Amino acid sequence: MAISKGNLIAVVLLVVGVVLLVLGFQEHGAFASKITRALGNRPSNEVLAYFVGGGVCALAGVFKLIKK
Repeated sequence: MAISKGNLIAVVLLVVGVVLLVLGFQEHGAFASKITRALGNRPSNEVLAYFVGGGVCALAGVFKLIKK
């Protein structure tokens, strides 16, 4: 059973998105991030980049799998 190139790309996007989201949650709970949030009352740019990048990749992967 062969996997099409489109499905492979969709699965890779989904996996990368989930990994980025997990890294974002880990970074969000880090000590330096807690200090940044305490002083500035917002998450660091790195955490936001992980969340946005992970969300975009995961959604793109899901939509590509569904659209098939």
